[in-house]
Amino acid sequence: MRMGPAELVQAAAMARRFYLEGKSKIQIAEEFGVSRFKVARVLETALERDLVRIEIRVPAELDAERSDALRARYGLRHAVVVESPAEEQEDAPDPENLGEVAADLLGELVAEGDVLGLAWGRSTIHMAAALDRLPPCTVVQLTGVYDAGTAERGSVEAVRRAAQVSGGEAHPIYAPMLLPDPATAAALREQTGIARAFEYFDKVTVAAVSIGSWEPGISTVHDMLSDEERAHYASLGVAAEMSAHLFDSDGRRVGRDLGERCITVEADRLRRIPEVVAIAGGLRKAAAIGAVLRSGLVTSLVTDTAAADYLLTESAAGVRPALERADPDGE
Repeated sequence: MRMGPAELVQAAAMARRFYLEGKSKIQIAEEFGVSRFKVARVLETALERDLVRIEIRVPAELDAERSDALRARYGLRHAVVVESPAEEQEDAPDPENLGEVAADLLGELVAEGDVLGLAWGRSTIHMAAALDRLPPCTVVQLTGVYDAGTAERGSVEAVRRAAQVSGGEAHPIYAPMLLPDPATAAALREQTGIARAFEYFDKVTVAAVSIGSWEPGISTVHDMLSDEERAHYASLGVAAEMSAHLFDSDGRRVGRDLGERCITVEADRLRRIPEVVAIAGGLRKAAAIGAVLRSGLVTSLVTDTAAADYLLTESAAGVRPALERADPDGE
């Protein structure tokens, strides 16, 4: 039915009270001397007659639809998908805007008194550089560095930057991620500074990690190994790497002996951290991201549309809800 001018004016007034002024239907009913059911009908009619238009807007670089679909598919606590660069190449590294978005996400997730853990990775380094707000928290490094000679530009500097923004303590690790043998790695873990950082691993409440696929330039661990070692781990079916832990396409850990030579947070400790945010994107990493999501070690993901489209169309077989923190190995 056509609405008369009085009805239109009343509907507009009620809609203004409800949508702009935040008044409840009961308050509006009392003001206009009608029942709250009448108010509900008028508001519904205002929507139907296009008197009120509701728009849901997020920043242009965020894809809300893909984000929600990805969160639901993998049981993630948070999934944030950003637009891929217009001319993204298949061999491109993580888009740098992932770090900026991840920095904003950490600003939401970290609370005062938390312990924030940062693992080595180009995306986590970009994230730390983009941080502009963090509540007071302790920041601890979760892995050694790719190259001890680049510590000022890598993980150590990322930990320092995050601690500076938050005003909290920093616990960096001045050691390479990969050592020649288990004995050397064990000896380094006993050193005072490194041992102190390891003591914080069980206190970490929020962690940020990167993901690499098992190929040159996409996994720092891959690049640190010899050709013979790479071939050995490839023969085990490795599809992804995260914090020096290797995973096959089903999310099961392989090549566990590598961890004995590494300065890194153990997988079982990662699984106990309440919030583990992975930052990774791009076509070359898409399959690796899926493998790590199935490992149950990650609770949240910041990625791009290119990787998200792959993850939303890949086979559902073996997908593990991240919120259950399920271990594909049953351990």
